[in-house]
Amino acid sequence: MAPGMRGPKERKMRQVNHFIVGDPDGRGVRKHSIWNPSTGEVQAEVALGDAALLDRAVAAAKAVQPEWAMTNPQKRARIMFAFKQLVESNKDDLAHLLASEHGKVIDDAHGDIQRGLEVIEYACGIPQVLKGEYTLGAGPGIDVYSARQPLGIGAGITPFNFPAMIPMWMFGMAIAAGNAFVLKPSERDPSVPVRLAELFLEAGAPEGLLQVVHGDKEMVDAILDHPDIAAVSFVGSSDIAHYVYKRGVAAGKRVQAMGGAKNHGIVMPDADLDQVVGDLAGAAFGSAGERCMALPVVVPVGEDTADRLREKLIPAINALRIGVSTDKDAHYGPVVTPEHKARVEVWIDTAEKEGAEVVIDGRGFSLQGHEKGFFIGPTLLDRVTPDMESYKEEIFGPVLQIVRAKDFEEAVRLPSEHQYGNGVAIFTRNGHAAREFASRVNVGMVGINVPIPVPVAYHSFGGWKRSAFGDTNQYGTEGLKFWTKVKTVTQRWPDGGGDGSNAFVIPTMG
Repeated sequence: MAPGMRGPKERKMRQVNHFIVGDPDGRGVRKHSIWNPSTGEVQAEVALGDAALLDRAVAAAKAVQPEWAMTNPQKRARIMFAFKQLVESNKDDLAHLLASEHGKVIDDAHGDIQRGLEVIEYACGIPQVLKGEYTLGAGPGIDVYSARQPLGIGAGITPFNFPAMIPMWMFGMAIAAGNAFVLKPSERDPSVPVRLAELFLEAGAPEGLLQVVHGDKEMVDAILDHPDIAAVSFVGSSDIAHYVYKRGVAAGKRVQAMGGAKNHGIVMPDADLDQVVGDLAGAAFGSAGERCMALPVVVPVGEDTADRLREKLIPAINALRIGVSTDKDAHYGPVVTPEHKARVEVWIDTAEKEGAEVVIDGRGFSLQGHEKGFFIGPTLLDRVTPDMESYKEEIFGPVLQIVRAKDFEEAVRLPSEHQYGNGVAIFTRNGHAAREFASRVNVGMVGINVPIPVPVAYHSFGGWKRSAFGDTNQYGTEGLKFWTKVKTVTQRWPDGGGDGSNAFVIPTMG
């Protein structure tokens, strides 16, 4: 071995550090392992911060935010444009980095980045969307106008399943509106959020405007309690979302907290089943089912529809290819950690014990050459009923459950009465049935022959019930409302100065 070279056991572990002003390394004493889900090996470590580190980040944000708020919207937009171009130029590298830590295949990683960029594109139009209202002559000589002003410092707490998209959903709108931003990404796949912050600085943003801190519950609590953070946006599980909402609101913050989901796909007897099967294969199993807008429950209406759908689903699911994240032919890759793999398989066990029929069993799946990877085969469960815990809770894995409905009324009732209300889809050729369903169903986002109804960037994303806590949705006009406060000015200019002087003489500097 040549002098200075390290053997395999001596190779230094890659470190992922905080991205904060005044501490370029941002090292922490505590560490969290970052897996490579495809190989089952630890590939890096991330430093976990504490309240003192957050204080340093917030102090830097507080120093830069007032000047940024006074920067005209056109200049803010130019930085957003430059950031968008940099992300696009680095998209392949970002996608591979994302896939290596999350496990999703490269195409899904590109989609993760692209959906985030669509919100950045919307934020590039901040001069237009930030315009207020004006009423001329609201009273005798009185005009009224309103303006949206930034809150100050915002924070985002984001999940592992979309490490590029969801951070960009949050900081894009917040910063374009004039706020500084502190991001705490998931400690499971933190490298892409740090890289996005680096690119944002490279785009011309002031140092301190966007910072990244890593941590676990200790850091989350520090964010929720910090007196200088005005608003917090969160995406994660419902129990934690509820906790974040309650604690943040108690501390006087504005909070939006998006939780879990159990999205249903209603299949009417007249639906194009070949199209439905193709849609379900992607919506239920894409990204290994680790997304809050996945479609893990299919509800065929009528036994005949259910039997025909099941017959077509079996060969389609068996044809799915599971592979490492870099496998271009793979439909999906591994789940994110060994703990998550075990959790998903326990849910399959639970469903079987509850009486569900395991039609296709993904437990114990092993990928040749990558036996230590966190892979789960696609699983199809039939005869699932609403009283089963496996139906009530979010599995968040490559598992599709069939819940048979006897008629349209039951099909409307199932998603409407479920504790989650994120998304739902109906597959039908009948316009009246689709319109009736969309009108009546108690769910926040509805797809009609669209399996994953995530709204485009100039609308807004948000569920109902235990899928969302708070009154304002993500991105779009709702996002702008969340990250700003309205100031309304009522003005009158009297005819003169009260001394009989000519009101139309323009004052000069003496």
